[in-house]
Amino acid sequence: MIWINNVETPCYVIDERRLRENLEILAEVKRRSGCKILLAQKAYSAFATYPLIAEYLDGCTASGLYEARLGYEELAEPFGRENHIFSPAYRDEEFDEIAGICGHISFNNIHQYEKFKDRAKGASCGIRINPEFSTQEHGIYDPCGEFSRLGATIANFPDLPDGVEGLHFHTLCEQNAEPLCKTMAAVSEKFGKYLGRIKWLNMGGGHHITRLDYDVELLIEEISFERNMYGFDVYLEPGEAVALNAGYLVTTVLDTFRNGMDIAITDASAACHMPDVLEMPYRPNIQGAGLPNEKAFTYRLGGNTCLAGDIIGDYSFDNPLREGDRLVFEDMAIYSMCKNNTFNGIALPSIYLLRENGEHELLKKFGYGDFKGRLS
Repeated sequence: MIWINNVETPCYVIDERRLRENLEILAEVKRRSGCKILLAQKAYSAFATYPLIAEYLDGCTASGLYEARLGYEELAEPFGRENHIFSPAYRDEEFDEIAGICGHISFNNIHQYEKFKDRAKGASCGIRINPEFSTQEHGIYDPCGEFSRLGATIANFPDLPDGVEGLHFHTLCEQNAEPLCKTMAAVSEKFGKYLGRIKWLNMGGGHHITRLDYDVELLIEEISFERNMYGFDVYLEPGEAVALNAGYLVTTVLDTFRNGMDIAITDASAACHMPDVLEMPYRPNIQGAGLPNEKAFTYRLGGNTCLAGDIIGDYSFDNPLREGDRLVFEDMAIYSMCKNNTFNGIALPSIYLLRENGEHELLKKFGYGDFKGRLS
């Protein structure tokens, strides 16, 4: 990995080879189950790789106007792929543009559909449903939790409105196929009387299909069963699965010192460059590092901001860390680039593409203008 010392830090590096490996798995799921798979841009929207993604997937999905525009301009329109959108509520002044670039529009409830249906311009319209079946413990990521604002419950779904062609649910988060099967059973129990009347069912995202322990066979079996039972098209819209383990965040050690334990300050920040580390929270892997005290030298890694909680985690290394050392965080293609920020005036990381032939290419370098331009 000679390229590690030839890039500016902090930087994200997208691994084209690993991205293709994920896409080949997803393409096999498509082929064997007959489903359609969309890229969820909220997790990964590095559009320089959209031509590669277009070779394998059916299109993309958006959560708002800007994502929809990106998907239309960089994937749907140039490659003839589908462009879908779901939003909890649509802004009146944006809807006509959305309808002009999205072939599928999912609404959060019947009221939103009734409000905008006459302006949908021929798009295939669907409604997001809430099967009220929670499958994971992270409350912040549970759309089926109490008082959820996402999706219509059966109590608020008296009938399938005229003109609605699809139903959409999204209840999973980094999960295997079994929770999907259980969720689908809940959907059938509550909304089964409508399933024979729709043209498509969108099973949302959160499917960790490209993870090593994912039960691909069970997924294919479940999708095939539902398609054969009802005759509708099935959509999946994974984000993480598309670029899982297909990117890195490279950082440089700026300083080391001791305060009860060894501490290292890096030019990568949890708060700015990988906010899910604090939001989830979780501890990202570092190439060559171990758990605390697993190796000879343990350090607490922190970012270069004034936030006391800007802590990436505790790691152990074979050798002492020194100023100028490079560290490589794994699985940083997903969400990190989409959710990063410039808190404290910290620069956004550059973005590189590691080609399949081993060459690396600078896709984007950010500067002071990117920070200042957001503020006034």
